[in-house]
Amino acid sequence: MYPESCRYTKDHEWIRIEGERGVVGITHHAQSQLGEVVFVELPEIGRTLKSGESFGSVESVKAVSDLYAPVSGEVVEVNAALGKTPETVNADPHGEGWMVVLRILDPDEATTLMDAARYSDYVGAGA
Repeated sequence: MYPESCRYTKDHEWIRIEGERGVVGITHHAQSQLGEVVFVELPEIGRTLKSGESFGSVESVKAVSDLYAPVSGEVVEVNAALGKTPETVNADPHGEGWMVVLRILDPDEATTLMDAARYSDYVGAGA
């Protein structure tokens, strides 16, 4: 359920590192807890984020939740398609429902994130 190619935060974001870049989104667990996603607010390209900093939000029929950067980096791409089809986050949270691409500033920060097995145990424990 959780791709091995990703690392995970306790706030339910994932990052897939591709060289100096990292693709970021929310996990299947997060989207299932939120319910139907109706709006996604994403940052401007060029914004620099610190690890743990809020960079946007996801609004569902149940709640609004902040999005947090799993690592420090500069936003180099945003998934503009989510503006028209936010439900993609529900349908494919680890694929087409990605949110931003970061140019990673400190690759060592990713070593503190959970792998797929640890994250699965984390959410299985009721997180």
